[in-house]
This record gives sequence, C-alpha cells and structure tokens, in this order.
Amino acid sequence: MTDTLTGGLVVQTRMFRKVLVANRGEIAVRVMRACEELGVRTVAVYSEADTDAGHVRYADEAYNVGPARAADSYLDQEAVLEAAQKADADAIHPGYGFMAENAKFAARVEESDCTWIGPPSDAMARLGEKTKARTVMQNSGVPVVPGTTEPVEDPAEVEAFGEEHGYPIAIKAEGGGGGRGMKIVQSPDEIEDQLAAAKREGEAYFDNDSVYLERFLEAPRHIEVQIVADHHDNVRHLGERDCSLQRRHQKVIEEGPSPALSDDLRERIGDAARRGVGETNYTNAGTVEFLVEDGEFYFLEVNTRIQVEHPVTEEITGIDIVKEQLRVAAGEEISFTQDEIEVEGHAMEFRINAENAANDFSPATGRLETYDPPGGIGVRVDDAVRQGDDIGGDYDSMIAKLVVGASDRTECLARAERALREFDIQGFHTVIPFHRLMVTDERFTAGTHTTNYLDEELDHERIERAVERWGPDEAEKSDDDEEVTEREFTVEVNGKRFEVNLEERGAPPVPTVEGDRGGMDRPEAATKDDSGGAAAPGDGEQISAEMQGTILSVDVEVGDEVAAGDVVLVLEAMKMENDVVAEAGGTVTDVLVSEGDSVDMGDPLIVLE
Repeated sequence: MTDTLTGGLVVQTRMFRKVLVANRGEIAVRVMRACEELGVRTVAVYSEADTDAGHVRYADEAYNVGPARAADSYLDQEAVLEAAQKADADAIHPGYGFMAENAKFAARVEESDCTWIGPPSDAMARLGEKTKARTVMQNSGVPVVPGTTEPVEDPAEVEAFGEEHGYPIAIKAEGGGGGRGMKIVQSPDEIEDQLAAAKREGEAYFDNDSVYLERFLEAPRHIEVQIVADHHDNVRHLGERDCSLQRRHQKVIEEGPSPALSDDLRERIGDAARRGVGETNYTNAGTVEFLVEDGEFYFLEVNTRIQVEHPVTEEITGIDIVKEQLRVAAGEEISFTQDEIEVEGHAMEFRINAENAANDFSPATGRLETYDPPGGIGVRVDDAVRQGDDIGGDYDSMIAKLVVGASDRTECLARAERALREFDIQGFHTVIPFHRLMVTDERFTAGTHTTNYLDEELDHERIERAVERWGPDEAEKSDDDEEVTEREFTVEVNGKRFEVNLEERGAPPVPTVEGDRGGMDRPEAATKDDSGGAAAPGDGEQISAEMQGTILSVDVEVGDEVAAGDVVLVLEAMKMENDVVAEAGGTVTDVLVSEGDSVDMGDPLIVLE
C-alpha cells in the first residue's frame, strides 16, 4: 500500500490487506463481513470470557487480549496494539463502544504502523468530549441546550447551575453515550449522590470521570443525523434516524426517517450537522445527535464512530456505511454527492437484549437452547451468536439486532410484527415480548411518543402481560433427552488462538481438572467458604445476587441497621448499574463482598439478622 500527501494528511491509496476489529459481538462480525466483501482479511481479539464467541469463530485469525473484565482485555490498549502487531494488521476498526471514541487510543494507532478506521484523533478530542463539542457547535451557529462547557467537580457548581436554569439537570460523562454516565438530578438533595454516580460510571465505562451539566429537556424527540466525510473535503449526511423510544436514556427501537419532522425542519437539522462537523477536519463516519421540542432543535452530542443503529440508514439509502468507513480510511473519495442520496421507504431496528422486561428489564443470562431468527423480504438480523451459545453477564446485554425495511411506516410496522413473532429464542428472557407490544402500541404506531414515554407513561402491567404471553417457553427438558457433551479444546501460541471441537452424544460430562487451561470449558465458580474470601452465610436473612456482575459499591457495614427497600450495594451487570435492596429490615451481620468483586447469580452478598 502506497501513501500520498493530500492537504498535509497522509492518505492511503489502496484498500487494506488485513484489518483488526477491536471489538466483540455483532458489530465485530458486521465489520468483518464488510471486510470480506472487499477482499480484506480479518483479525479478532477476545477475552477469556469470549473464547468461543461468534466474532472469534468468524474471523480469519484471533488473539487473546486478557481476562473477562473489559478493562483488562478489550480496553487494554497495549494488548490490542500488540495483537495488531502480531497479526501484521495494517488497520484497526474499533466498532462502537469500548475504545471507539477514545481519542488517545486513536492517536496511538495513528502513530503506529496501522491506519485508524475512524475520525482523526484531534477531531475526536474536539467532538467526542461533550463540552468541547458544545463549544464547536456554538461557534458554528448550531443551537445547543443550556449547559456548561467546562468539567464540573464540586456539588456546589451543580447547585448553582440549578439555581440559574432550574431542575431537572442532566449530569453527563464527557466520554459517555447511550445514556451511560448520565444521571438526572430532580432536586438539590440528589446532587451529591448523582454527581458521584455519573463520575463513577464515566470512569468505569469510558476511562474518563469528567462530567458536565445540561438543562434536562423532559419530553423531547431524539433525532440523529448520519455523517460521512472523506479526506477530500467532502461531507455528506445520509438523512436522520428517530431514536425517541428510550428506557432510562437507552435507545430501544430506532427508525428512519422520523415521523415527527417536517421537511423544513429535516433540512435544517441535516445542514446543521454537516456544518458542525465540517469545521473540525472530521473524516469517516459519525453521528450528530439533536433534541427536538416544540419545533426547535438543539445539539446534543457527536458520536465519533459507527452507531448501533446504523443499519436503519443503510436500509433506507442503500449505502453500506461500514464499507464507506473502510474506503474513506484507505483514502478514497466519497463516490456520491449530497443530491444523489435518496431516502426511500422506512426502516426500524429492534435491539434484541437478554433482559426480562417484566422485571424492570433486568439482565438475563443462560444458554441459547433455541435460536431461530426470522427471515423473508425486508428482514435483516445482525448477530454473532448461534444455538447452544452461553450468554453471560460480562458485557452488554444485546445479543442481536432485528432490522426491518418496507415501502412506508405502516408496512414496516406490519412486517416488524411478523418478524418478531417468528423470532424464537429459548433459554432465557429477551425483550422480544416488549417489542411485540410496542409495534401495536397506539402511541408508538402513531409516532407521537417522546423520550419519556416508556419511563413515565406506559403502563408497566402491559409489559408484564406481554412477557407472560410471549416470553420464553419454561417447559423443562424430558429426563429421557439424550445428553450431549461438547469437548472443546483451545491451544494458544503467542496469544494466537487455535481450536478443536468434539461432540459426543450419551457421553458423561467432561470432568473439571484443577489447573487445566487447555480446554475451552470454564469450571463453575467454587463455593465460597471461610478459607476462600467470602464466608458462607449463617442463619440470618440472606441477600443474594439476582444476576452475574461486578460489585460497584457496598453501602453498608457490619452493625448497620437497614430498613426494607434500603440500598445495600450497587451491582453492575451488562453495563447497567443495579441497586440491590433489602427486602426486609434488620441488622447487618455479614458483608460477604467488596467493591470490585465479581459475583454469580445466587451468590450471597449481605446477611441480616
């Protein structure tokens, strides 16, 4: 591959030979498929928890980068760069999440022998950190929500902002996105706890505890504009997506085009997005997000990466955004003008998360006993799983994305209803019953919902009834069912993965041998006793983990008095903070876990007397 200089930038002039995808799950497979169609070989990285994950199976080669904890594997910059060097990759694609918006990592890739498939690190620094992005947009004449342009450290600063602008206030992580690292303050007495929580999430998810403030708009529409820019001063927008159906600021269903925008407002928002990123030497793909309320729009943030919901735009424009990322990074010019982009029909994306919607969308884990996705005209499924896979709680709860396209919104809803009915997943709860409810919900089908509809208006009993009606089949397997024993062996040479898989019917289970690291089967967690960390609980009231996860904070000590409903600790599962509460009052007699501990479902946490 040769290089040429264009406007002071080093620009590649030929397509890459081998791309390392610094991510996991469906987005890693999505990128690898685009690479394969362009004749580019692919490299996966994986943690110990992902030894047999779908993206590892799909890649041409794969390298272990560390243990299950993301901070020690997928977020380990040294390990990822070392894997790229071992694989002799000439480019790195970050996907979304993890290090996709980490400007420091992008700069390290730029300084290496690899090409960064994303925006330049300096543009990422200006737009990826929210306060800097707000300043850029203000200077470009794009309207912004009232807020701070400098990081906030002291609760007194939050209180002063509330006195000036009123409540509620959004405390947002600078490196955040998708609602993670954002806390809403309704009154002054919530400031200290919510500020600490936002900083903690920012550090945990984005390795950046810096936060800023915004006046929180309570009932807006959430509109985002897809951007692609190249090294030849071309900036295109590919229309908008409506992401207003959200739960706790996490997008649930996305669609395009928005049913809420007039043609005039649509054009103004698209032009604002192009104008804003055009001032920053931005290249590659990105998304400019806005809030729309009462016919006015306000800049929210820029996501300097590919988005989870990018397939919506691909379906209505016919443009493969990931291939455009690869071509732009290789120095090619965007092949279409703004006028040539045509938005046709309507598309929706449904995130298929491993969650029990009837139980406050709590994360679910288990084995995919049945995995039978839908098909037919206008139906696309992006995934990285197969029947028999184990779904753990180490990472995000999304296991697949269902994307439906049609000639108009009415047909799209009908096709989505059919596809969701066909989507058969057994082994644990997913949000499919919730989606089936929403595609017949009056507010959603009318397109009049706002970002607070799910949290504040939808009757939760309707969700419970949907899960009861359409949830997973709980019937147990017959005792006569023949056992299938899988024997999976992995060999690693210099961190590179090779595997052999064997399957036997009617064979006894594979025994676990202490210290055996050759097989892919991971032994169950040992029972905790007095000799190994946490003690077994006594006769008191036991508070146990309802899901696998990591202890973020322990809020009680031995001797504390707690009442029913009090929060005793915070457990992170699948990138969501979950308050663990006491079901009954009592005195704390044992605290069996500490901050940072990993726990499995059913593990004892706290004992009350």
